[in-house]
Amino acid sequence: MKEHLSQMADAVRFLSVDMIEKAKSGHPGMPLGMADIATILWTQFLNIDPSTPNWINRDRFILSNGHGSALLYSLLHLAGFKDASLEELKQFRQLGSKTAGHPEKGVMSGVDFSTGPLGQGIAGAVGMALAERILNAKYGDGLINHKTYVFAGDGCLMEGISEEAISLAGHLKLKNLIVLWDDNQITIDGSTDITSSTNMKMRFEANNWMVLSCDGHNFEEIESVLQQAQQSEKPVLIDCKTVIGYGAPTKAGKSASHGSPLGSDEIEGLRKSLNWEYEPFVVPEDVLKLWKDSFEKGKEKRLLWEKTYQHHPLKEQFDIQIKSYISQEIKNLLKEYKKEQIVNKKGMATRKSSQQVLDLLMKNIPSLISGSADLAGACYTKTSTAIPITSQNYNGNYINYGIREHVMGAIMNGLAVHGGFIPLGSTFLSFVDYMKPAIRLACLMEEREIYVLTHDSLGVGEDGPTHQPIEQLASLRATPNLNVFRPADSIEMAECYELALENKKTPSAIVCSRQELPVLRKDIKMNMSARGAYVISDTIGERDVTLIATGSEVALAVEAQQELLKNDIHAAVVSMPCRELFEKQSIEYQMFILGNAPHLIIEAASSFGWDRFIGETGAILSVDTFGCSAPGKVVLEKYGFSVSNIENIVSELISLKEE
Repeated sequence: MKEHLSQMADAVRFLSVDMIEKAKSGHPGMPLGMADIATILWTQFLNIDPSTPNWINRDRFILSNGHGSALLYSLLHLAGFKDASLEELKQFRQLGSKTAGHPEKGVMSGVDFSTGPLGQGIAGAVGMALAERILNAKYGDGLINHKTYVFAGDGCLMEGISEEAISLAGHLKLKNLIVLWDDNQITIDGSTDITSSTNMKMRFEANNWMVLSCDGHNFEEIESVLQQAQQSEKPVLIDCKTVIGYGAPTKAGKSASHGSPLGSDEIEGLRKSLNWEYEPFVVPEDVLKLWKDSFEKGKEKRLLWEKTYQHHPLKEQFDIQIKSYISQEIKNLLKEYKKEQIVNKKGMATRKSSQQVLDLLMKNIPSLISGSADLAGACYTKTSTAIPITSQNYNGNYINYGIREHVMGAIMNGLAVHGGFIPLGSTFLSFVDYMKPAIRLACLMEEREIYVLTHDSLGVGEDGPTHQPIEQLASLRATPNLNVFRPADSIEMAECYELALENKKTPSAIVCSRQELPVLRKDIKMNMSARGAYVISDTIGERDVTLIATGSEVALAVEAQQELLKNDIHAAVVSMPCRELFEKQSIEYQMFILGNAPHLIIEAASSFGWDRFIGETGAILSVDTFGCSAPGKVVLEKYGFSVSNIENIVSELISLKEE
């Protein structure tokens, strides 16, 4: 087969440029430059079976420089993945096609991760590699023992998230992680020397990686370094010296080949320089056969693995972990917890009730893995059964991410996408912006992940404006396919965790208070949070006003309700722990809960997005400026979050209605 490697690599090249040329859109430079490396990796090292794309013990491949998606689609087609038909390749970047401009998990089998935002791929790969190490430590080589390979470009390594990723990967000695760097010294704006003087070898070595290098167009060197990488006890960076746009007569080695179709004349010259005599989208049968035959060994390994799996003593336990389902027993435990809360009536900060619920869940859900960005003592996500994962012991359930929110979100993506884990990560709500790109990808990939975000309002107090979140709730709520939960008490907290676990294709943000809150609920017959909002404290008779609140402000609304009643004003209090779920309910249900009386929204955060609920005669008590440094109660009162101010607003609303 080795004598045909050039033709096999050229098949990748020309399928890629033909796709891009037909679409009149795409990035040909990287596929042309990385085709030789991809050919050796995929045909000689990558352990996959195209007939069973989701085999759990397959090697993972992440194209972190996802703009080169044409390369991946060409590889999938040549390997024999059914989704990557020639017709799909011809529909590259077109409406409804599986061959998107940047790879998206779930659209085409064989795509292990959604990439596009540079740096997210290599960072998510750290999560995938960590997932393999944890499962390997728990179940042994017989069930889990595979590699995670990454193609990454200069852009991936320039993005700041890459530093967090390689730092943690080196610290944890993830020896199953192999990154192949497309070192072509070109970015969109030109040569890399206009923006960077970094010695990448020293950078990775300083982070405890093995660094190898090769000529990215020399098959023997590529094979040799990949062989060396298999034996490493550290993560591996392979510096692949390549030529962007390799073979293109006038655009090779230039940024002009990065992000635009080559054009018919340049492609004709490319065909001549590489002696490729075939029409667009045509691959000779003998070359296609060489490609497909290369993956027979992967099929054999998969079949051998299945025999091991069927007779493995840990098979049942392994299945429970990989399927990550939530049993009725778990729901019963949550119900018992809620009963205890009603009996005890002990108020606490919702970050504390979050810890109590999480402690219960961690003991009973093997796939649940928690962690914190150096805030375990403040976010309360380190439970009594937490076993920290280290380079000496991967068989744990708690990740010390360090002060690395950016990569925490991306690693959570990798853990979830790999399979076998429900990742949970925590930080302060005001710092969630660091995680936002990774959260967005989790939503796009439809992965079940849980973000515990504490210190949720002005109630943080003395730490001041930098730590007092204002716009973060609105930003999270604006993200498609993300459920944002803001529980009012420990009962709602248990309900919100249950919903976060049940929603297998939707990530969840659970937003928690620092200050103590009373237990407000009096019954647990139903999960009242499941429909997003409900009347937590009703009136006797007709409503004069409806107070709609979330989180810590629900207790304030209930207190105001009692004071308003003294003045013969009948207020109903609606708790809205999840606006996203409420908006999915029928109009009839929404109207029934909100009622016809004037609405007053109460939330110690930005008013953005709340106007849809106030109606023609309502109002919003919110915060649209940054906070200030003072004790929490003082700050809240300064911004109007007091019973007396609510009474004043309600009186004005009623007066306006009467007029």
